[in-house]
Amino acid sequence: MKRLSFFFLLCITGLFAMAQTSFELSVWEGSDVKDDAADARLYVRLSKQPTGQAIVICPGGGYHGLAIDNEGFNFAPWFNDNGISVIILKYRMPKQRNTVPLSDTEQAMRIVRQHAKQWNIDAHNIGIMGSSAGGHLASTLATHYSSEETRPDFQVLLYPVITMDPSFTHKGTHDNLIGQNPSDELVNKYSNEKQVTDQTPRAFIVTSAADNLVPVKNSMTYVQALIDHKVPVSFHIYPYGFHGFGSNMGFKDADIWLPELMRWLKRDGK
Repeated sequence: MKRLSFFFLLCITGLFAMAQTSFELSVWEGSDVKDDAADARLYVRLSKQPTGQAIVICPGGGYHGLAIDNEGFNFAPWFNDNGISVIILKYRMPKQRNTVPLSDTEQAMRIVRQHAKQWNIDAHNIGIMGSSAGGHLASTLATHYSSEETRPDFQVLLYPVITMDPSFTHKGTHDNLIGQNPSDELVNKYSNEKQVTDQTPRAFIVTSAADNLVPVKNSMTYVQALIDHKVPVSFHIYPYGFHGFGSNMGFKDADIWLPELMRWLKRDGK
């Protein structure tokens, strides 16, 4: 009965959303998820001239907060102008509940696919994008998805945290997700360079060699794992810049990486 009620609520919400291009949804409305479930939100920004492609965006913030403007909302107009609908995910902070962010992200993918027809989205062309710790979450979905419904069709990672290996992880991200003294099992589980398979979705990864916060080795080890498993990957590393450039046009190579990303999306997308 609860599943039927949730499905009915999704249908009503979808019909209401058809007439809008900008609206907000609860990730867990009508579900059995409790605690701080109300904190998880989706901010939907639909393109007025949709190509069918869509991206769920996970802002970064070290699993402590969210840089939701620079690494979320500010991307929406650019994507929308290029026919791509955007869904910005405000995911819950783990507070060392390591499964919570991934749970929110999988549910976000379910909701988008369930509304794909109403929102003029191709259910087989929905990607995940994340920056920094949001890049860790995006790559976690790409390597840990639990079903075809939650599997992203592609991944876009900006200066991502990838590993939980203490020798080259980002300590704050590591500690906030799995604690200061995690088990070897947890370290391995969330070291996403170790979780790549032949079924991991294609990737676009961009970072700066001048990043002094998240070692570039995170991106490089993930790229190598993708190559080893013959997963298509486009890797871009720029000599200058800073961690957290996101949508900031002050990043010296913003005029290069953004058009290159759009070229990749249009060329390799369905």
